[in-house]
Amino acid sequence: MCTVTPCTTRLCLQALDRMKHAKLPRCYYDFLDQLKTNPAGNTPYTPSLSMLYGLKESISMLKAEGFDNVVARHHRLAEGTRKAVEGWGLELLCVHPRWYSDSLTVIKTPQGIDSNKIVKAAFSNYNLSIGIGLSQVNGKVFRIGHLGNMDELMMCSAISGAEMAMIDAGMKIKPGSGIGRAIEYWQQTSKVIPTREVV
Repeated sequence: MCTVTPCTTRLCLQALDRMKHAKLPRCYYDFLDQLKTNPAGNTPYTPSLSMLYGLKESISMLKAEGFDNVVARHHRLAEGTRKAVEGWGLELLCVHPRWYSDSLTVIKTPQGIDSNKIVKAAFSNYNLSIGIGLSQVNGKVFRIGHLGNMDELMMCSAISGAEMAMIDAGMKIKPGSGIGRAIEYWQQTSKVIPTREVV
């Protein structure tokens, strides 16, 4: 699925009036530029057609799968990732299950292990992009994303790569300990993909 996030915006009259007196300089996507050119059916800048085509395709994919199915798929992938974290013997940054995210899992690293080394090893050694810890948790956590057009095999790659990168960074992780737990969970909860059912 396309990872772009174009949005549509609606301005109220008060906002338009306040924009006329705003002192914040704007160099791109100034609504006043839009208002000048829009009545004639034009845009003041070259529209990002590839993003719009990507958005159209993403919406088609969401409709084809069904939104409830998309939400359920992301939950399953997230649960499998959390099982991997248990298998590694690590903790999630989010303590209470009520606040677990189905789009991103944030994993604490043990004291003395710089999580940035894990992220760098993942990218440098395995061509895997996982996220660094932001702000106060920089160097203390890393992030594995599971949002978008993802499936179990893609997540297996991410979890395996993270596992190898943790070992490279000096963590005492038994190879297979996390990915094995994720695979076990996904096999126990898998269903036949509706478009692939054999009659």
